[in-house]
Amino acid sequence: MGTKKICILGAGYGGVHAAKLLNRKFKKDDNLEITLINKQPYHTLLTELHEVAGGRVERDSVKVNLEKIFGKSKVKVKLDEITEIDFEKNTLNSPNNRYDYDYLIIGSGSEPAFYNISGAKENSFTIWSYEDAIRIREHIETMFEKASVENNKDKRRKMLTFMVAGAGFTGVETIGEIAEWKNKLCKDYNISKSEVRLIIADMSPKILPILEEKLIRKAEKRLRKLGVEIYTKCPISQVSKDYVIMKDNEKVNCKTLIWSAGVQANKFTKELGLTLGVGGRIVTNEHMQTVDHKNVYVVGDNVDYEDNSNKLPQIVETALQTAETAVENIKNDIDGKSKIAHKSNYHGLMVSIGSRYAVASVGGMKLSGFFAMAVKHLVNLHYLFGVGGFNLIWSYLMHEIFHIKEKRSLLGEHFSYNTPNFWLVPLRVFLGAHWLIEGIKKIQDGWLDPGNIFIIQTEVSGASETADAAANAVEPLLSSPPAIYQWFMDTFVEKVAYPMQAMVVITEVAIGLALIAGLFTMISAIVSLFLTFNFIISAMADASILWYSFSSIALIGGAGRTFGLDYYVMPWIKEKWNKTKLARKFYVYID
Repeated sequence: MGTKKICILGAGYGGVHAAKLLNRKFKKDDNLEITLINKQPYHTLLTELHEVAGGRVERDSVKVNLEKIFGKSKVKVKLDEITEIDFEKNTLNSPNNRYDYDYLIIGSGSEPAFYNISGAKENSFTIWSYEDAIRIREHIETMFEKASVENNKDKRRKMLTFMVAGAGFTGVETIGEIAEWKNKLCKDYNISKSEVRLIIADMSPKILPILEEKLIRKAEKRLRKLGVEIYTKCPISQVSKDYVIMKDNEKVNCKTLIWSAGVQANKFTKELGLTLGVGGRIVTNEHMQTVDHKNVYVVGDNVDYEDNSNKLPQIVETALQTAETAVENIKNDIDGKSKIAHKSNYHGLMVSIGSRYAVASVGGMKLSGFFAMAVKHLVNLHYLFGVGGFNLIWSYLMHEIFHIKEKRSLLGEHFSYNTPNFWLVPLRVFLGAHWLIEGIKKIQDGWLDPGNIFIIQTEVSGASETADAAANAVEPLLSSPPAIYQWFMDTFVEKVAYPMQAMVVITEVAIGLALIAGLFTMISAIVSLFLTFNFIISAMADASILWYSFSSIALIGGAGRTFGLDYYVMPWIKEKWNKTKLARKFYVYID
């Protein structure tokens, strides 16, 4: 049997998920090639674009490098722009390359729909790509900057009026972010909040129409609290660079219109010559195959298929689930098994309105506020773990929690305040010196002599004290070790008492030297914390050991890059580690 070739067009949610599933299912099959073709070297978290557009997170927080996702996997990532598909010859063609396939998965995404409204495409911003989000972010800040020096009231009012067309998920999340960002921008440019006008408009009778009425009302209440005007049953008929005409010829003078009023299949998909359905989407059967070619599958926003008498919605879960169906059927076809029918299984819907509030319908529960936002973060973390492992989870937490300013995170700024490392240098050296002294004293007291065993005697006191301290009425924090700990000591540690005792001494000396030198500071601080905990639970430590514990916690964030060897060593380790197979296999990179 010759080599089978599977090509995936597009690195959106569906394309990336399909590639990862194929890699998992065919990991050990040397007779199969998987190629993912995308114009950009990164996967974009489209559902988080509003956070970039609204100035909440760093610009690159919504980009995931495809090399980090697929690294050492079977998936070959090709950066290219396909201009033609020859379904008869089974080839994908670009200006410079040709790709043969036995199976093709189309996940090339969609684009905004403007419904032939005069001036809408030419005079509005879209929020459909990383580049779109950056343009909106820069434009909004430019409007505030220009308004701050504009004396003409009409021009100033136009600059400070921001409108979003479309009150679906994207529109509501976008205006919510802008409403929050407004506070900082007004402060930075000395503009009164009362001068800023925020509008969201939709032709539908209500916002977020696929949610239940109770959640809709809560979302409306939150938007109004943020100062957003809500216009429903207000179709837009004309757009200019200076104004928007709505129902009954109502005119809104503004310099900013963000268009999120609908999506359709992109131009490339429409021109493939396949059978098309609603919005130019490709008609498929229940196996996610096109009705025109049995070896061509479709995922995500490109799919036109009815499940339970409803068209598949254009949401992330649809992309993931259609990818699962397509991959399973390609695998079954190769193995000569029967194909499965697609069955949707949606777990919930979540909409954030700013950084600290959301509404959600998840698993039959209706949530709002803090808990809904927490669920949204958990869902994002779950997805990112599947895409890129712990590295992406850590990056997400940095962007969403630990680096956020202006209270624009789920937990406000409680986790985002950072102490400059140079303030911790004296504490690092002081703690290191004490551990070094502790270790030397133990050596002097005979802890490295096999004939002296101290660690199984509970009368030994603190981190630096032995039985003499107990005799001097130094009270340990615990009168005796917990029963389970004593059992562990009697059962396991007593048999290897001297090696364990020697290890304690060596560890104290080692972390003392490491902290003084600023080498592996975070690891040393964690080991320091473990040692203090062990001394406490073994009833060997008095209250004085607590300062060791709290000092260790303070240093876990790292203070070795300031006047320490970590400044030189950690970048070298980072470079070497990121090149290892282990880092690529588990997507655990050091940034």
